[in-house]
Amino acid sequence: MTDVSPADANGSAPTEQPPVPGFRILAQFVRDLSFENPKAPDSLRMDGKPQIDMGVELNAQGRPDGLFEVDIKLSIKASTDTMRVFQVELLYGGLFQLTGIPEADIEPMLLIECPRYLFPYAREIISRASADGGFYPPFMLDPIDFAGIYTARQQQQAQQGGVA
Repeated sequence: MTDVSPADANGSAPTEQPPVPGFRILAQFVRDLSFENPKAPDSLRMDGKPQIDMGVELNAQGRPDGLFEVDIKLSIKASTDTMRVFQVELLYGGLFQLTGIPEADIEPMLLIECPRYLFPYAREIISRASADGGFYPPFMLDPIDFAGIYTARQQQQAQQGGVA
């Protein structure tokens, strides 16, 4: 058996296939992490569950080398009526290489799919920080609907564009 395909045997060059769409995670990293437990050890002995206020921000940008940086910023504040229990802020990033993605699909890829791959690692960092802060059970973030966040952001931008 030979390595020559039938097209090569006829002397014609094989046709090039377009690149298969995909992406690679080249790196993941913590840009910034802050954990505060200002009322310890009293905050560790509270009854009931604290009220949780959470914020999520996404950012993506291209780089001169053709790669993309994607950041997830998670801010969580836990408090009761009488005290702030804990506060954690995490800016977690990733470096991605996209191949064969149509131009119209790059933004959704960067703001939906890439954060989906980063989120479990960011969730673990926050859980570990709360456990290291003395909280048991540790704080576990619920899954985040990045497609829903993206859609809401697009609708908000469309409304602002229509108002102007």
